[in-house]
Amino acid sequence: MNAPVKKRIDEIKSQGYNIDFGDVFNQTIENYKKIAMYGGLVLFMFFVVFILGLAGIFAVIFGTDEALTILKAEDFRPENLDLYGYLIVLLISIAIGTLVSPFIAGLFKMAHNADKDEEFHVSTMFHYYKSPYVQEIIIASFLIGVVDSFIRGVINYAEIPLLGAVLSTILSLFTFLSIPLIIFGNLKALKAIETSIVIVAKQPFILFALLIIGIIVVCLGIFACCIGILFTFPFIYSMSYIIYKYIIGFPENKEEVVPTNFESL
Repeated sequence: MNAPVKKRIDEIKSQGYNIDFGDVFNQTIENYKKIAMYGGLVLFMFFVVFILGLAGIFAVIFGTDEALTILKAEDFRPENLDLYGYLIVLLISIAIGTLVSPFIAGLFKMAHNADKDEEFHVSTMFHYYKSPYVQEIIIASFLIGVVDSFIRGVINYAEIPLLGAVLSTILSLFTFLSIPLIIFGNLKALKAIETSIVIVAKQPFILFALLIIGIIVVCLGIFACCIGILFTFPFIYSMSYIIYKYIIGFPENKEEVVPTNFESL
């Protein structure tokens, strides 16, 4: 971890921080305008490949007919699966989330490049697959995915789906800065998750309100023939990036510290 980031995190732990809702929102809009079209097109291509790949995996595991039934939105519910099927779906979801996480990190890099008025390309979205950060990104995403799946599994077993959604939302809120802390702050996976929780705990309500607004903006894409959501989806990552920039910031005259090794606080 670079010294300015460590110093800033220490300040947040001891003194907290202030964050202006309107300023963050306005900066997010400006950042999103720069990446919306490009990010949306890349996400569209990725989504098509992802769906075809997912359908193929389900067909191999469950058989074609059952896979088609499972993948139908109206039928895709835990109660429609036996224990074996449910565990397989959980494992697949964790594996997919983990493997896709460096791609998601690419959205943060795209937002960062746009913020610095630097060029970005299709390769930007895949930058972290060949980065020194890839291991920590994958570990953090895997751990969060396992905890989220465990919570959902227990709650579904108890047949209280609303509680599961609430707990999953809380987990997402308190860990949403984990990847930015890894790729911009040079933290290891566990320390990034821990630090994200500490940061969010200082201002949970305003951060929750910002992310809810972000999610609403993303959902507006549904009205553009549904596929529009792929073009509004980058908004939530622009917002997360701006929140990180607003709270942590970046070392002077440096965009991103490429690590030779990771350090802990």
